Amino acid sequence: MTAGEALAAWLDHLALERRSSPRTVEAYRACLRAYLAFLEQHRGEVLTLAALGSVSAAELRAYLAKRRTGDHPLAARSLSQALSAIRAFHRFIDRRFDTPNTALSLVRGPRVHPGAPRPVSEDQAFGLIEEAGDEEERAEWTAARDQAVLTLLYGCGLRISEALSLKRGDAPLPESLRIVGKGGKTRLAPVLPAVREAADLYLKMAPFTLAPDEALFRAARGGPLSPRHVQATVQRLRGRLGLSDRATPHALRHSFATHLLGAGADLRSIQELLGHASLSTTQRYTAVDAAGLLSAYAKAHPRR
Repeated sequence: MTAGEALAAWLDHLALERRSSPRTVEAYRACLRAYLAFLEQHRGEVLTLAALGSVSAAELRAYLAKRRTGDHPLAARSLSQALSAIRAFHRFIDRRFDTPNTALSLVRGPRVHPGAPRPVSEDQAFGLIEEAGDEEERAEWTAARDQAVLTLLYGCGLRISEALSLKRGDAPLPESLRIVGKGGKTRLAPVLPAVREAADLYLKMAPFTLAPDEALFRAARGGPLSPRHVQATVQRLRGRLGLSDRATPHALRHSFATHLLGAGADLRSIQELLGHASLSTTQRYTAVDAAGLLSAYAKAHPRR
């Protein structure tokens, strides 16, 4: 078996067994083709499956160095993702074709420093939500739907996937929603009256009769609403409002956390509301609202 045939088997595994999205599969294909092409050029021969078991740590480091400094250099985060894909491929050929390679575990990826979240201001968040409901050229129920989704993102701190995973049986929305987030982690998200009212208005206007287990938010033709639609909606709205490209659906979740922190909420509570596994992830918001924290410190410290 050639290395190319082993790659094809892995991509089939991702698409058919793991049910990875076409975009994910294509990204892995491009990454591994570049890796295998480098090895073939480096060794001056067509790679076989057996040869993959003998790839050295030095060869992998040389490949990463080339990607870091080549004609189209990769950033640290992209390089780390490439290394992760290569390791996943080698794990697959070890399990499926009994071709282990322990040397690659010696290679460490570049250190990736997470950037600070990029929230929008309170006025900008409110502006996006209000503008979603005021789009006169669109059907009233779709405007109400988009307003309800954006209100959920900002009012409950949900990810797009979490908001769109709600079922018809979840509405009318209760005082708190049980949300299953990344890694299957479950959390409770309190529901503000404004969020509940927006969802109720959408349901009142929606032209579909849905079963309890069907997706709550529907597209114009009746299918489940897609994340891409939400992203396109916010892109359109920020253009109308003159906002920068940092105004994204996920920025509303960042804004939820940052504005709570600025109002005096503690990090542990925000961690629970966002469903972060680690407090260090939540602590990134302190860099965003440093001025607010200094103000709270000046007001609250007993030695002030």
